[in-house]
Amino acid sequence: MNAPASHPAATAASNTMDAFWMPFTANRQFKAHPRLLARAEGMYYWTPEGRKILDATAGLWCVNAGHGRSEIADAVSRQVRELDFAPTFQMGHPLPFELANRLAGMFPGDLNHIFFTNSGSESVDTALKLSLAYHRARGEGQRIRFIGRERGYHGVGFGGISVGGIVGNRKVFGPGLPGTDHLPHTHLPAKNAFSQGMPQHGAELADELERLVGLHDASTIAAVIVEPVACSTGVLVPPQGYLERLRAITERHGILLIFDEVITGFGRLGQPFAADYFKVMPDLITTAKGLTNGTVPMGAVAARDFVHDTIVNAAANPANAIELAHGYTYSGHPVACAAALATLDIYAREGLFARVAGLEQRWQAAVHSLRGRRHVVDIRNLGLIGAIELESRPGKPGTRAYDALVQAFENGLLIRVTGDIIALSPPLIVEPAQIDTIIDMLGSVLDSID
Repeated sequence: MNAPASHPAATAASNTMDAFWMPFTANRQFKAHPRLLARAEGMYYWTPEGRKILDATAGLWCVNAGHGRSEIADAVSRQVRELDFAPTFQMGHPLPFELANRLAGMFPGDLNHIFFTNSGSESVDTALKLSLAYHRARGEGQRIRFIGRERGYHGVGFGGISVGGIVGNRKVFGPGLPGTDHLPHTHLPAKNAFSQGMPQHGAELADELERLVGLHDASTIAAVIVEPVACSTGVLVPPQGYLERLRAITERHGILLIFDEVITGFGRLGQPFAADYFKVMPDLITTAKGLTNGTVPMGAVAARDFVHDTIVNAAANPANAIELAHGYTYSGHPVACAAALATLDIYAREGLFARVAGLEQRWQAAVHSLRGRRHVVDIRNLGLIGAIELESRPGKPGTRAYDALVQAFENGLLIRVTGDIIALSPPLIVEPAQIDTIIDMLGSVLDSID
């Protein structure tokens, strides 16, 4: 077959960057000066030119067990050859049942029922829909209102941006779900700057939920959703007692509490989940990222027994009825399940969650050693997460941290920035010496930027 006349031009176009519309990226800025990653292993990326880049962000908060794990690659390869796809609408295959049982054994309490998704955004939208379905099944279908939090990030579905509280993610896309309201964020730099671990001040901010209950009435509110640690907005660590107070208020008013653990899940705080770390029991937990070590897209929502049973066993449901009109073509995809099972094996075999707990004090001291560097106005940490907040340039917010991102990459270090906040979240396999290297490299970057 002769190639079409446009083929040479198409080939030339394929060698440019124009076609890929990059997500959450300043496309014009990036494509003028690209930062490309070609391969990865352990704690490192390599550029196409062969430069070594120390990964201080676990990819995008997701590569918890480090890069290039052969166990996961082998499991994925075997699964593709054995069963590449099987539907889970009115059909099934063994792996999601096996994986759900494994996960149910990891989640705290009676979070025993797992609904599989393909991303954190889908997990959030699923949890919101489960909340509505639960209240409707128990005869309170008027509970349709959700409460999120300012500076919260819950993905990019319309449900997620509605309960989310990051202005840039919301302003372009309209009002979102009707009736959604927001709690205030917990960032109190005047009282809590340079807190090591959980800050002392701010638990009373949870009481704002009582004000919203008074405004809307509890009988209209389905669920409250928060990140236990608000990571994407710059690592806002909850004040001591805040989550406990939030839980007590939701229980008092029959409101479901959703923990968005897409980032904090799977060991980031030294426990399987933040719910374990804080000893606060939500009704639903959303996950993704670390579930498969970032290898294959997958997410999951864990629901407590009473949520699942109320929906599935509703008296109005005949035996042949679909109890929940919700799902995704790739829910419980066999290849994703294989990757997740192999990932969970690594976590367990290498004791990576406990390893984080053992490194937490070393990490805390290292991150806070940057206090006093140029332009640093706050430092926050918890588990294996850190944030260094920089003073913004007058009239140019975000530019100082962006310059730090670029300079760090040129120096061989991968960091993440949001606004003028540098966020750090290295893979859980990080060695103490590598922690020191991350901080030394970042300190040099901070010294070099205006």
